[in-house]
Amino acid sequence: MKKPFLLILFLILLKANFALAQDEKFKALFLYNYAKGIEWPNSSGDFVIGVLGSSPIIDELNIIAQKKKVGNQTIIIKKQSTLDGAENCNIFFLPSNKSANLSSLLTKVKGKSTLIVTDNPGSIKSGSCINFFIANQKLSYEISKSNIEKQGLKVTANLLSLGIKVE
Repeated sequence: MKKPFLLILFLILLKANFALAQDEKFKALFLYNYAKGIEWPNSSGDFVIGVLGSSPIIDELNIIAQKKKVGNQTIIIKKQSTLDGAENCNIFFLPSNKSANLSSLLTKVKGKSTLIVTDNPGSIKSGSCINFFIANQKLSYEISKSNIEKQGLKVTANLLSLGIKVE
C-alpha cells in the first residue's frame, strides 16, 4: 500500500517540477521577445538582462544568450545579489520572491531606459513595465505603456497588442 502511494506522490512532484521548468523557459523566451519589442535609445555595447537573486530563469536565459542576439548586440545575463548596477541593465527581472524590492528598483533605474519585468500580482500598478501572470493555466503578461514610457522607452504596437494592457 505504501509503495503505490509513494510512486503517485513522486509522479505528482515530477510533473510539478516539469511545469515549473516549462514556465521558466517560456518566461525567458518572453523576455527575449520583449527585447525585440522595445525601441531602445542606445543599441551599442552588450544587451544586459539582470535578474535579482537566484532564479531558474537565469539558466534558461543563458541558453538563449548563447544562441541569439538583440539586433547586433550580444546578450549578457547578470545574476544580481543586490540592486547595485541595475541601472546598467536593459531589462531587469524581479522574480516573485524579490517583489518587495520593486520600489527601490524603480528609484534606482528612474530615467535609465531599463525595462522592469516582474512576476507578482499588482506589480504593474506599483510601477512595473511588464508583469507575468498565469490565466487558465497559460503564461501571459500585463503591460503598461505609460510605465514603459516613464523609463524613456517606446513599446511596439505588436508587443502592446499581445499583452493585457493595464494603466
